[in-house]
Amino acid sequence: MKKYKIAIVGATGLVGRSVLQVLEEKNLPIDTYGLFASKNSAGATFSILGKDYTVQELTEHSFDSGFDFAIFAAGGEISKKYAPIATQKSCIVVDNSSYFRMDADVPLVVPEVNFEDVYQHHGIIANPNCSTIQAMLPLKALEDKYHIKRIVYSTYQAVSGAGKNALYDLENTDNSQPLKKFPHPIYNNCLPHIDVFMENGYTKEELKMINESRKILHRPDLKVTATTVRVPVQNSHSESINVELENDFEMEDLISTLKNFPNLILVDDPSSNLYPMAINATGHDEVFVGRVRRDESVRSGVNLWVVADNIRKGAASNAVQIIEKLMEDDS
Repeated sequence: MKKYKIAIVGATGLVGRSVLQVLEEKNLPIDTYGLFASKNSAGATFSILGKDYTVQELTEHSFDSGFDFAIFAAGGEISKKYAPIATQKSCIVVDNSSYFRMDADVPLVVPEVNFEDVYQHHGIIANPNCSTIQAMLPLKALEDKYHIKRIVYSTYQAVSGAGKNALYDLENTDNSQPLKKFPHPIYNNCLPHIDVFMENGYTKEELKMINESRKILHRPDLKVTATTVRVPVQNSHSESINVELENDFEMEDLISTLKNFPNLILVDDPSSNLYPMAINATGHDEVFVGRVRRDESVRSGVNLWVVADNIRKGAASNAVQIIEKLMEDDS
């Protein structure tokens, strides 16, 4: 069996650590791991499948030894500078930042939804935004069968999506500690403010969901709107998704369509108080959907409640899935 070399850029961050955990769980045919981070994080040691690896400082020569794949989880500026360097060394990059997502020459991929797009890559494959990834599974199921007319997103996003300082704010601002990440306390509060505000009044996070949904579904004119909110939950994003469909549907058929989509788990028994929740999604790679009900205010609409682990499926696992499928194609 062919063995591969993989680099993890940003190995010491929340997403980077999750990438290492997912790689260890999957035990892919990898015989060399290269762990890279900033100068301040260099020297840390991680154990992968019983072997210790030391984190190296990321430099322009980090990819000289010839990696087959690299997962970038260190922010847009790092990806901007170092991803092209990696590709020049014949390394395929899966980038978790937003830098390349809307580049027309870079595929934006959720494996269950549009993996075929990956074959158009020129060395870089973009991982979508965490809140977009989980929404795509149920929406792809509905798009293929009923054709989507309009999407309305309302998200309830966990603080882990904003990094270590955000988790600090959640854990410490009730003790009157200075804020490290948010402009207002997140403890006992909700912030309708994720990323920066744009001139049209939307936040950058909201525009990411709108534009990425169109690109992934190959629907550049799709009507989409979004309101994204940070909530005082440690991990796993929750989303209310209202979908207006072009075609009529029977609820039984629609629910069956969702239930049979890959890695989409239906949890929908209100009589037993069963519905997707963040505490149950954490640690899983699947996307959970429930509270499925007809929107009776329009001719053919449906409401969904969608929950997933934003660090795993929303970032690390999605990237690893892409590489896993590329390895399978290469074998």
